Amino acid sequence: MIEWRKSSRSGTGGVGGHDCVEVAALAEGRGIRDSKAPDTGYLILSPESFAQLITQVKRGDLDV
Repeated sequence: MIEWRKSSRSGTGGVGGHDCVEVAALAEGRGIRDSKAPDTGYLILSPESFAQLITQVKRGDLDV
């Protein structure tokens, strides 16, 4: 069973009211999914790609 944990940065705001992201440590890498739609699947990133994503998010590179 995969143990998902909600991001501490998830909360109110954004389109739809809540920005809910969950992450999990998987054998293949790091899993990311939308907690509002957990049955729709998840994205798997290598640990290196996950670290790069987090860096980009913290810098605001992905803000729209």
